[in-house]
Order: sequence, then C-alpha cells, then structure tokens
Amino acid sequence: MTDRTDGAALVDEKALMVLAEGHHARTARAWGAREAGGQLVKVYAIEAPGRTVGEAELAPALRIAADQLALGRRSGALGLAVLILHAGGDGDYVLVHSWIEGHMSELAIWTGPAGRPEELRPGRAGLAPCVWEAAVLAHEREAFVRQVLDGSGTNAERVAAWASDVVEGDVR
Repeated sequence: MTDRTDGAALVDEKALMVLAEGHHARTARAWGAREAGGQLVKVYAIEAPGRTVGEAELAPALRIAADQLALGRRSGALGLAVLILHAGGDGDYVLVHSWIEGHMSELAIWTGPAGRPEELRPGRAGLAPCVWEAAVLAHEREAFVRQVLDGSGTNAERVAAWASDVVEGDVR
C-alpha cells in the first residue's frame, strides 16, 4: 500500500459527476408510529419525483416489517424500529431498522420493481441505504440518542418523545 495524496486520481471522476448532476432532493414523509411484529415502528415514506406513497403502498411494507420484526425479540430487540418505504426512481425499497441490545442496530432491506410490492425481495448481501435513506436513518440515530438514551422522564415519556421526533420534507 502506498501513501497517496492525490485522492482525485483514485476515484471514478465520470461516475461521480454523473451522480452529482443527477442528485436532487426527495420528499420524506412521516406516517406516525404503529405496531408491527410486536414492536413500535416509526414509519416513513421517501418519494422520488413523480412517485407518491399512500396507505395502499404502505400496507405491504408494514407486512414485511411485521415478519422481520417478529423475529427480533429473540435477537435482543428493544422494541423500537423504523420502517422506510422508498418509492425510488428505479424501483421500490423497504428498509426495516431496529434497535437491539448493546447500543447496536439491525437493518434489513428489500428491493423490487416500482409499484409491484408482490415482487419485493430481500436485497443482496452487503446492500446499504442510499443517500436519501441514510439521511432519514441519520436523523433516527440522533432521535434515539436524544430522546431515549439521553432523554429524561419515564420510559413511556422517552418512547413518546422518540415517536414524535421525525424528519419531514426534503432530504438530500
């Protein structure tokens, strides 16, 4: 391994510029907290331009989350989770993020063609959130620390504060 100071020479300049030119804000909407799989789940939708998410689109994502989260108590789940349904430009994505023991979290991602929830399948090994999904999850990490770990009051008060601490509007 050599020490390189010219980082630009190490990256795919063309690919990065194509991404930069196509980057835009997407709308994030909070859909409240609901029970799924025996856990309290904060629900979000992220919408690419021209795509919208309603209750009909959320229903299959909630079923996926319920199935995933039902396994959670055996793996140390704390009972708080986040569901993101991303109606993307190239397809649909469902992310289920849950807080587990030891200050850790667990993430599962499903992918499929746009508007065909019956074709959602677990994402490939190593798949991670995109920039828009990561923006919501970054907020959720801060909300969990701020409201639950560093919060004050009873557990019920901390959980209620966490459930109402949402990000909405444009995410980049």
